[in-house]
Amino acid sequence: MQNKTILITGGTGSWGRELVGKLLEREPKEIRIFSRNESLQVEMRQEFQHHPKLNFIIGDIRDKYEVMQACQQVDYIYHLAALKHVPICEQQPDSAMKTNVIGTQHVIQAAIANDVEKVIYVSTDKATHPSNTYGMTKALAEKLIVHANLREGNTRFVCVRSGNVLGSTGSVVPLFKQRIAQGLDLSLTDSRMTRFFLTLEEAVALLLKATEDSRGGEIYVTKMSACRIADLTQVLIEELATGVVRINETGARPGESLTESLISEFESTYSIDLDVRYYVILPPYPIEGLQDYYAGSVPVDFRGYHSNHALLSKPEIREMLLKGGLLA
Repeated sequence: MQNKTILITGGTGSWGRELVGKLLEREPKEIRIFSRNESLQVEMRQEFQHHPKLNFIIGDIRDKYEVMQACQQVDYIYHLAALKHVPICEQQPDSAMKTNVIGTQHVIQAAIANDVEKVIYVSTDKATHPSNTYGMTKALAEKLIVHANLREGNTRFVCVRSGNVLGSTGSVVPLFKQRIAQGLDLSLTDSRMTRFFLTLEEAVALLLKATEDSRGGEIYVTKMSACRIADLTQVLIEELATGVVRINETGARPGESLTESLISEFESTYSIDLDVRYYVILPPYPIEGLQDYYAGSVPVDFRGYHSNHALLSKPEIREMLLKGGLLA
């Protein structure tokens, strides 16, 4: 990354801030933060003490011209921008489609037109077996990113597929912590619900791994822990509550599933066990040089990687929260 120009779409969120900190250590020429939220850009500029290598650009990935302009003379793109909250995407599927699918296509077109070296796209476990608008739009965007490697040009495209990032903006743990501190009851949609979790540090390590090692066309997956949301909630109450905090079960919201999957049964056929930390999902069609590069790799030994398998115990959940900096 030394002396490279990097564009981060949606870079004012939790992922973007952590990523910028890691990238600055690698002495890039410039990091462009492209997002719609002016207030968050001002806040982030102050957080990084007006670092001279950070260039903040107000823009929307739904506007192809703005994306084209932002991509000029860029070497790497981290495409983080998305509508990601399941209820909002269910209520406004047209907006989810415009941002998550058409916006991603704009990034692909701009990257190819500007001869960008590599695009790293952040996806989600909800894209594996999509049960809601958010998952469906992210699954479509994954297909666009992987297929873009078949188009003319030198740009390489790679996906990373993540679970829930502990402490990320708008996620469940900061919300529950806030309500516990206020002595308010917690709402849990379904006590049977399980989810994958990883720390923000692990999420950014996944991005950097894909940046450095990918050939183009892969989906990188971190080997991550899963737990029951009910157990996570109990641990937070036990550790943080000073009084009685009740849990009210409200029922799953529209589009919400009980379990998530990082690798589907079908994808297992094309997936490899890369090393102690990562899996790689290969496309079911050939991309020049890609399958040959992984020819000697070890196939995965499962049929689907789901969040209701090998669940963390409550002591293990506590250790996960401590590792993520979410418990004192």
